[in-house]
Amino acid sequence: MLRLFGRTDVGQVREHNEDNFIVADLTKASRGLMEMDRYQVVGERGALLGVCDGMGGAAAGEVASQLAVDIIYQRMSAGGPPQDHDELAARLVQAIEAAGLRIFSEAKLDRTRRGMGTTSTIAALMDDHLFLGQVGDSRAYVLRGDRLVQVTRDQSLVNQLIEAGQLTEEEAETFEHNNIILQALGTADSVQVDLTYVELKRGDTLMLCSDGLSGMVRNEEIREVLRTVDDPIEACKVLTDRANQAGGHDNITVVVAKFDGDGLAEPDLVDIEELRYQKYSLPEHLLAQNAAASEPARKVKELDEKKISQRPPSPKSWLSAADSDLDEDGDDYDPVISPLPADDALEERKARAPVQGDEPIMIPTDGAPQWLVILMIVSAVACVTIAGYYLLR
Repeated sequence: MLRLFGRTDVGQVREHNEDNFIVADLTKASRGLMEMDRYQVVGERGALLGVCDGMGGAAAGEVASQLAVDIIYQRMSAGGPPQDHDELAARLVQAIEAAGLRIFSEAKLDRTRRGMGTTSTIAALMDDHLFLGQVGDSRAYVLRGDRLVQVTRDQSLVNQLIEAGQLTEEEAETFEHNNIILQALGTADSVQVDLTYVELKRGDTLMLCSDGLSGMVRNEEIREVLRTVDDPIEACKVLTDRANQAGGHDNITVVVAKFDGDGLAEPDLVDIEELRYQKYSLPEHLLAQNAAASEPARKVKELDEKKISQRPPSPKSWLSAADSDLDEDGDDYDPVISPLPADDALEERKARAPVQGDEPIMIPTDGAPQWLVILMIVSAVACVTIAGYYLLR
């Protein structure tokens, strides 16, 4: 059994919220938060929790994060119950990849959304196994006993520099390029999903969050709130308030889930000490199935791109509120595009302009070794610094 809650807040600086989250019972095929759903028995299909942090300016970031949670939920709800842990993990990876491809295609179809994307940290639960699929820098933490562990790895420049020994944890807090992430859903037609897992124990607490929380509230403070506040609703509120009190520079999203029940073993000292970031490897036949399943979607994307190249430029358009990628029966439908007058679109874009210093920046790293990415970034920063020095002399 789990008790859970999710909360999102615009923060103190941004004018609109580009974050999104999902809380779903896959067995009951229901999503969202109601009073009765805060206590959930995990059925044969499992549970789904996730946080997405959109980017792209104007309304594009919130479109990307909404598409991500809708498509991931749809994919995870389709078909029969997973037969084992491997099948659930494979579905999770495939759902995240499908969301990334769809967002990328949507950006190609509408030039007002070019460059939109979203991070995605999604948790899928089946009995005592919690799988995490991550793209970007939204985080997952697990509190076990008094110990809080980040069970995901940020796919960001600053984290690569830390792991390479080029930056300390203390230096990272004031590093001027800490908003650069290495990949996001929608910025390319494929992504590398970082698949990890946690074997849950009775009393564990899971927290998913966007960097609007993890970038404003220290880990020690997060640990203390999760340890002392038993109610997930209150924990979400306290953590959101702490991030706002620290400045609220970005949108803030948090999901808290507490696990209990006879199906989970009591943790011992070894379980507490061994809690860590753990990669999960899918069997080869499931990797091949995932690759084959993505081919039809890629062919549709290619056809869409041909249509774009054959038609004249269209006026600025806006995604209507109806585009949740699902109809009432849970089926796919094409998004409804409604034109916005050019003057209105310009005013809307100005009103929704992001804070430049905080907007995430995505740099492509597909196929590039880690040392080369770091060398490129450090060299670029050095060149800019030297040029600025001589210009100001």
